Amino acid sequence: MKTYLPLAILISILLLLALGLYLTGQEVFWPGFFAMLFFYILIFYLGTYAAKLKKEDSTDELLLAGRGIPLGIAVFTMSATWVGGGYINGSAEYTSSAGLAWVQAPWGYALSLVIGGLFFARKMRRLGFKTMLDPLAHRYGKQMTAILFVPALLGEIFWTAAILTALGTTFGTVLGVNFTTAIIISSVIAITYTAIGGLWAVAITDVLQLSLVFLGLGLVIPFALQQVGGLDLVWEKYQADKGAVAALFPPLDGWRHPDWKNAYWQWWDTALLLIFGGIPWQVYFQRVLSAKNEKTAMWLSLCAALVCILAAIPAILIGMIGHVADWTAVGATPPENAALMLPYVIRYLTNPIVATIGLGAIAAAVMSSVDSSILSASSMASWNVYRPLVKPQVTFHELAKVIKRCVWLIGIAATLLALQIQSVYELWFLCSDFVYVILFPQLVTALFDKKANVYGAMAGFLVSLILRIGGGDPTLGIPQLIPYPMVDASGMVLFPFKTLAMFSGLITIMLVSRFTQKQCPPTPLTA
Repeated sequence: MKTYLPLAILISILLLLALGLYLTGQEVFWPGFFAMLFFYILIFYLGTYAAKLKKEDSTDELLLAGRGIPLGIAVFTMSATWVGGGYINGSAEYTSSAGLAWVQAPWGYALSLVIGGLFFARKMRRLGFKTMLDPLAHRYGKQMTAILFVPALLGEIFWTAAILTALGTTFGTVLGVNFTTAIIISSVIAITYTAIGGLWAVAITDVLQLSLVFLGLGLVIPFALQQVGGLDLVWEKYQADKGAVAALFPPLDGWRHPDWKNAYWQWWDTALLLIFGGIPWQVYFQRVLSAKNEKTAMWLSLCAALVCILAAIPAILIGMIGHVADWTAVGATPPENAALMLPYVIRYLTNPIVATIGLGAIAAAVMSSVDSSILSASSMASWNVYRPLVKPQVTFHELAKVIKRCVWLIGIAATLLALQIQSVYELWFLCSDFVYVILFPQLVTALFDKKANVYGAMAGFLVSLILRIGGGDPTLGIPQLIPYPMVDASGMVLFPFKTLAMFSGLITIMLVSRFTQKQCPPTPLTA
């Protein structure tokens, strides 16, 4: 009854929505629309049904699925977390606009999963932590951890908002459903089943979602290639147009190359941000810590790295196809910006059935990341902030209610951002900066430096923050405060100041901790 009542309510709401769209005369592609409704109903059913898999009422069950997720399902949920709407849409967008060399996320995040699996996952699982912030809390105390929670939370919220924005754009292009409707439907469904089922709901739905990503995008490729003359012609045209940036990596002496120059150093700055900044995310460690043992935690990370690379290939091909396509020949005006490249290829270079399946792939990618992100942020908010600072003696049932409320609050906040803020992608990149610059050195020292203490953590935090803010940020209207070199005509700093800020923070934590051992003895790292 607990499963079927929410499902019946959802079906009623979706049917009323369809009736409303019909009565208002919107030009909706109805077969595709009802196919998407069926997909959403199926995902919601699986998510709510997964709540029955909980063996007992405990924090481990709600946050970590009882630390009993099998390796196969764990690989699916780890991979699906990274292969989100922003990952798929962004790979196609950057392939089309900036060039293949700037499509760094697939191999960058894959390397982060490899490094995380080899060096971080086993130790975190061995010590039995519940969240990524737990080792920080043991080393640096609950107050410092609450400060470090802020960039972690903002990163999750803006990531969720960014991928919801990608979904709204895709729905509008392929189905004719307006932006607001698409975002609200998707977010409410993901929030509801996540609040009901916890990590089991996220993991079980990820299996279907990731399968649909490969199926949907894999079907789009042959149909789209047929419209543009085949793969060989696409690659030939793409290389001729993009030149040096059509390669996957810049030349080793890129700073001397006329097509790269100072942008070469920015490329490396971004690459290191993705590789090391992809590690300190709760969405990653929530899966690592849910594994049966430390060996499983390592292998699920390594396997997910391979899956992430494979999932990016169709998106990259779609970006190339969209770049060389003659849109007027298929009765379409060229896309206004490269962010629309993926939905344009799906709609105009395939037939309606394939377009519907392709749209399902995008929706699946978005849902698989949205549910993971809001659950991760809620886990940290409840376990690392509410429990130690507000109510240390909180019972499991009280904590479960707090987690579910946090799921709704964080999910709603991300949805409102997706609806209101046009620069959400830039804000997400900004928060990714802070995760890399601030959280990575804090996590490394908490796990691997036995002499690290709270004085060092605070000093490192301030150094990293100042050096990062000093580079300015156009999204927040912050001017460049530190005279870094290599500033282009638009005012963008090409000098790798983000990596400088990260390394400076890391070194500061280590040095200040060693100079203050007597005043502030380090706390042993225990579970």
